[in-house]
Amino acid sequence: MSPEQLRQSLKELDGTRDAAFGFAGLPSHESVLVIHKAMLIPDEPDHLVKLTDGQSIFIIEPDRLVWIKIALKKHVN
Repeated sequence: MSPEQLRQSLKELDGTRDAAFGFAGLPSHESVLVIHKAMLIPDEPDHLVKLTDGQSIFIIEPDRLVWIKIALKKHVN
């Protein structure tokens, strides 16, 4: 998956959904990253795929990514 394809698949992350990512080549206890209330950071000059939870920035490396799980939006009462 290219960075552009990954960015396209994550475009709905607007701070209302949780996302989990599985990575290859890491020990099993370090191979999953969960980001609560994930938000995709717009493309910057470095063209890295970056997400934030409002407290930290996470850089996602497409070459190591095996799967993505994005939670559905919760219904608002």
